[in-house]
Amino acid sequence: MTQILLKGGNVLDPVRGSLRQKHDVLIDGERIVEVSGTPIHAPHAKVIDVTGKTVMPGLIDLHVHVLASLANLGVNAVQPNVLVAFRAMPIMRGMLERGFTTVRDAGGADWGLSQAVATGLIPGPRIFPSGKALSQTGGHGDFRPRSDVLEPCSCAFRAGAIARVADGVDAVRLAVREEIQKGATQIKIMASGGVASPTDPIGNTQYSEDEIRAIVAEAEAAQTYVMAHAYTGRAITRAVRCGARTIEHGNLVDLAAARVMREHGAFVVPTLITYDALARDGERLGLPADSVAKIETVREAGRASLAIYAEAGVPMGFGSDLLGEMHQYQSEEFLIRAELLGNAEAVRSATSIAAQILQREGELGTIAAGALADVLVVDGDPLTDIRVLAGPDTRIELVMQAGRVHSS
Repeated sequence: MTQILLKGGNVLDPVRGSLRQKHDVLIDGERIVEVSGTPIHAPHAKVIDVTGKTVMPGLIDLHVHVLASLANLGVNAVQPNVLVAFRAMPIMRGMLERGFTTVRDAGGADWGLSQAVATGLIPGPRIFPSGKALSQTGGHGDFRPRSDVLEPCSCAFRAGAIARVADGVDAVRLAVREEIQKGATQIKIMASGGVASPTDPIGNTQYSEDEIRAIVAEAEAAQTYVMAHAYTGRAITRAVRCGARTIEHGNLVDLAAARVMREHGAFVVPTLITYDALARDGERLGLPADSVAKIETVREAGRASLAIYAEAGVPMGFGSDLLGEMHQYQSEEFLIRAELLGNAEAVRSATSIAAQILQREGELGTIAAGALADVLVVDGDPLTDIRVLAGPDTRIELVMQAGRVHSS
């Protein structure tokens, strides 16, 4: 196997929020095999001098839609399948170049796309796919326009559709089994209304408790978990009590709901940058007027929600949830998190906490022996200047994924 020795860098420990000065990192094949404060002797290794630079784990974005090349998800869903796949390629390449070596796709990406990356066919982050998110009729994943005739939803068969419609306990059980059979690594459900969909107010709860419990039971039978799109305290509490493990967005949380999350060991994945991007660019990029009108309802509340989650002790993972041309703003989520929670917590959200959510502690989100060699070399210290990871001052000099250097 090919060995690479990163020589003399400052290794970032996200859990402690500190740097280990002047450490060597030895990589053999796909994994890190040694991290040492004394010089490592590896005569056959390719040596990369990273003296004075920060060596840190590859970043993890827990809420993306790599197949969403258009801001209008209804239009995105009716694109030809091959076109959807090709349009995803520059989106995924851009994520990798920004340092995101792993993503959890929250609806749309499938096993085939994850395999295209895993086998080196196309460059992109490692994908944990949800397959199609599950939505009730008229829910956040139902993009059929209002009409006097409700045609059957073809969303389950369209590559550009982020969700499929399923109603009733038996139907949702089958839907979970089908998504798992097709390669989903976790199950995504729509448990409340949302911004991007046309006919569901944000305050709506979605799916009955019996349906949610059935979905959770099927996911747990397959040794995985449920991630639930939910905004309000009522929707969040309901989903968590029915067994959802992660709450996506969660902008309109209250302290009581956050405490229920903490009691049940749930995580939250806020996605604050998407509301800034939608407010700025959504209308221009084709977001429907009904969706544009919903943005301000959740935008500022999302920022306030971080303090509520912090007070309740709910771990927060990193998410972006961007669509179309707005994917370019992915790293700007760090600027929002750092301003409100501090740099160390912003970094943890995309490394150690994200690895916990993915159930890959010790393998992702860390620079340690035995971990996958997902490594960034950064000219600067993100613990003191988060802009080295985001914005015009980004200074990521090397991106390595499973031991393979993708850019430098």
